[in-house]
Amino acid sequence: MYGLGLSDLWFVPSVVTRAPVPRDLESVQTIDADAEIDPREVGVDPAAVDAIWAAAQRWYGTGIHPAISVCVRVRGQIVLKRAIGHAAGAGPQDGDDAPKVLATPETPFNAYSASKPMAAMVIHLLDQRHQLHLDDPICEYIPDFARHGKESVTIRHVLTHRAGIPTLPEEALDLSLLEDVTNRNAVSLLCDARPVSRAGGRLAYHAITGGFLLGEIVRCVTGKNIRTVIDEELCKPLGWRWMNYGVKRRDIGKTARNYFTGFPLVPPLRSILHGVLGTDFEQAIDASNDPRFVMGVLPSANLFGTADEMSQFYQLLLDGGELGGVRVFEPRTVWRATAEQSYGELDFTLGVPLRYGMGFMLGGDWLSLYGLDTRYAFGHLGFTNIVTWADPQRHLAAAVMTSGKPAIYPEMYQAFAFTNAITAACPKDDAVPPTPHVETGRPRAKRAVQKPRVAATPSSKGRSGKPRASAAPVVKAPRAKSGAARPARKAGAVTRKRRPETTRR
Repeated sequence: MYGLGLSDLWFVPSVVTRAPVPRDLESVQTIDADAEIDPREVGVDPAAVDAIWAAAQRWYGTGIHPAISVCVRVRGQIVLKRAIGHAAGAGPQDGDDAPKVLATPETPFNAYSASKPMAAMVIHLLDQRHQLHLDDPICEYIPDFARHGKESVTIRHVLTHRAGIPTLPEEALDLSLLEDVTNRNAVSLLCDARPVSRAGGRLAYHAITGGFLLGEIVRCVTGKNIRTVIDEELCKPLGWRWMNYGVKRRDIGKTARNYFTGFPLVPPLRSILHGVLGTDFEQAIDASNDPRFVMGVLPSANLFGTADEMSQFYQLLLDGGELGGVRVFEPRTVWRATAEQSYGELDFTLGVPLRYGMGFMLGGDWLSLYGLDTRYAFGHLGFTNIVTWADPQRHLAAAVMTSGKPAIYPEMYQAFAFTNAITAACPKDDAVPPTPHVETGRPRAKRAVQKPRVAATPSSKGRSGKPRASAAPVVKAPRAKSGAARPARKAGAVTRKRRPETTRR
C-alpha cells in the first residue's frame, strides 16, 4: 500500500523501534466531518486535501508515531481536522493486553518546544501594556541572576536564544521539584550558572532554560504564575479547553502518551542530545509521561493542547491578535514578535542555520520546517516531529501533533513531505504584501560595538513599578591615561548599555 521503503528491508526492523500498525487504517482514524468545510470555499482543491491525509497515512504507516493529529485552517476555516492511531496502549513499549485508547481530534498532546511561542507572547503582552520592556535586564526582576557576569542579559536575549545559558543542570529537571509551579529551584540554578558566551552574542538554541526565566519574570511583574495569566488572558476569553502549561489532576490520563521510537542512539548523537535536553533522550520521554511533569509548569516544554487549539493560536496571530471578535494582542505586537532577529546564522546548539523571531522559528525559501517557499511563515518545532505554524501568504494556520519521539529513523523525509503537502495545498496569495516579520533580503550590516560614554543611573523602580532590589549603582570608571592600568570596577557595580527599540524591516 505504501510502496517499498527502507522499513521493508530485512535488517531495519531489528534495530528500529516502531509501534504496531493495523492493516485497516480506517479503523483507527477519526475525521471531524462537521468541522471541515468544502475546501473549494477557500480556494483549496479537494484533491490537495486528500493528498494531505494520504501523506499522514503513509507517515503513520511507518509505525514511528503511534498517534498523529492534524488541523489545517485556511482563511480562518477548517479544511482538515483529523487524527489517526492510538493516544495510549498501542506504543512499542506497551504490552498486547494494554488497554488501547483511540486518538481523536480532541486528544491533547504535549507540544514540547512548540510551547515556547505561548510563553513568548505572554511576555510580548506585558510589553504591550508597558509592564516591562524587552530590553530590560533579567536582573531587574531576578536580582540574583546578575551573578557571574550575567547582568547585561536582557529579556530580548532570552527570546532570541542569545542569553548565553543554553543548557540546564540535570538536577533542575528533578521530577520531585516540578510540583512547585514557581520553579524556584530551576531559577536558582540559572542564577548560579556561568554563561558560555556573552549576552547577545552566539546564537544557541535554549531548549529549556529560557522558559524558566520568562515564567519567573511573568510572576514578578503580575504576581501570578504564568499558567494563571494564560488562563485569564487567553484560554477563558477564547474558549480554549487546554492550551496551557500542565493539566489539572483530574485530566491525567486524557493526554496522548509519548513513546520512544526510531533508531537506538549512539555516540556522538547521544551526548549531543543530552547537551540540548539536559538529560538522556529516553529519560526525557519517560519523564514527560510522569504525572508530576504533566501537571507541572515548564514554559519551554509542557504546553498541552489539541491540534485544533494550536491552529487557533496561530490563527489569532495571523489575524493580527484578534480571534472570534476577541482582541488579545495589538497588530504591532504580533509583528514585532515575529520580526526576524537572526538571519540564517549557524545555531551552535542545533548545528544548523536557522532564522528566529522573538519566540518563533521562521520559515525560508528552501531550508524550512514548514515546506518549500515559506519565507513568510512563523511557528515552532516540538520534540521531535511536532510542527505548528502560520503562513501569511497562504492564509494558513496549521498544527501537526505526534506522539512518537524518534531522533533518527529511515523515513524522516516523510515528516517534511507531510508539512510540504499542507503548504502545497494552499495557494500562495501574491497580493499579500510582505509583512514586517521577514527580512527583505539585504545582507546584515556589521556594527562596531561601542562603549557608552556616560553610564546612566538606573531609577529605583523597574518597569513593573516594583522596587528594584538588585539595584547596585552604576559606576562610571574614569578613563585611564595612555599606558596606565584601568581602575577596577567597584564590587557589585552594574554597567548597562540600553539599546533602542528597533525592528529590522
